[in-house]
Amino acid sequence: MSQALRYLSTRGISPAATLSEAIAAGLAPDGGLYIPEQLPQIDPRDFAAAGTLADTAATLLAPFFAGDALADELPAICAEALTFPTPLRSLPHHPKTALLELFHGPTAAFKDVGARFLAACLRRLRGDSSSRLTILVATSGDTGAAVGAAFHRQPGIEVVILYPDGRVSPRQAHQLGCFGDNVQALRVQGRFDDCQRMVKAALSDAALQARSPLSSANSISLGRLLPQMSYYAHAALVGWREHGEALNLVIPTGNLGNALAAVWTRQMGLPIARIRLACNANATLPDFFAGDDYAPRQAVATLANAMDVGAPSNFERLLWTFPQANELRSQLHAQSVDDRTICDVVAKHAHEHDEVFCPHTATAMRVLDELREAGDDAAWAVVATAHPAKFETVVEPLVGKSIDVPGALAAMLDRPASAEPLAADDGALRQWLLLRADENSAATVP
Repeated sequence: MSQALRYLSTRGISPAATLSEAIAAGLAPDGGLYIPEQLPQIDPRDFAAAGTLADTAATLLAPFFAGDALADELPAICAEALTFPTPLRSLPHHPKTALLELFHGPTAAFKDVGARFLAACLRRLRGDSSSRLTILVATSGDTGAAVGAAFHRQPGIEVVILYPDGRVSPRQAHQLGCFGDNVQALRVQGRFDDCQRMVKAALSDAALQARSPLSSANSISLGRLLPQMSYYAHAALVGWREHGEALNLVIPTGNLGNALAAVWTRQMGLPIARIRLACNANATLPDFFAGDDYAPRQAVATLANAMDVGAPSNFERLLWTFPQANELRSQLHAQSVDDRTICDVVAKHAHEHDEVFCPHTATAMRVLDELREAGDDAAWAVVATAHPAKFETVVEPLVGKSIDVPGALAAMLDRPASAEPLAADDGALRQWLLLRADENSAATVP
């Protein structure tokens, strides 16, 4: 058996865990995020030239799974989860500009990749367990629907989705509340950062865990983060084989999970060159990369709502990857794009190039537009994180036409939806989960 990687906490207090243990727990007991003791290295020539996304994922992630209980299942997990394309589509208005489309999954957002992979892992780890596990997920718009879809009606699993009331698009809110059965949506009277804090507090509460076993499906979970590396590896390999050069990426980011996946992919040896982070008006990351001290703050609401994060969780993992601030700043660049500019980009590209972007993708396109205006002629891919139809109230007035709704999204919108209100308070979530545990216990008593 291959030597197994150990997984450590970013805070350095919790004991080392296996990958299966880290995936099952979500968050380390000391409140830190799990990281591998070292990032494996891999040769781009190890990947099958005509491989699918699932094939690329199985090769890329094999070193992370080596020696773990899930190692033999990895190819099947990848094949089960990664059933939709993530194409690198060339844009006709510039010969070296492409769109990495990550919105072709069941809920029309990139979160489908990680959520389905995590669900496939947990299904195998739990086997025929009769115990009930509650998956907590904080969402700023897209994560919750992807997790709900991935775990819907999975035996022994409950999903509890926390989202900031009034701070997601109407269609996102409908998706979050449309599942029923084992998926419950809670509309929190606060910001995404409140939702995220509440989830972390619950996961770190040993007494609560003893009454109601909990895990996470946010990008704090390795089971979400690791598979997101696969589409970056796959796109980079496509570009490398076709053009013989490394791919540059502009990535819309809020909680830093998607961007971190690209950074780790590059660190493993895949042909990725520069990585630029596109943020909305929440400037925690742009300010840091401009030289300020890292200073989390309250999130502000923007049109790119899934990026409305003032305290990005995965910054802890980024600091583990590059412990020295100067080194970290040399590896990445971050830029803010305000709402007015988002609108301008959506309208401009629709009218001039017949390309329609969601508000998040528009932040990344703005960053690339500025690079092109400055004379940069390298091969760049803009990461398209969600389908514009999820944000029709923003996009359609700007482009002057209706946006076709993907079939899977349309089916969700046809279902009834509901969500319970909840105060933005750690204790409120704790009490809700305890009451839920009591109800479930009473329901199982003959």
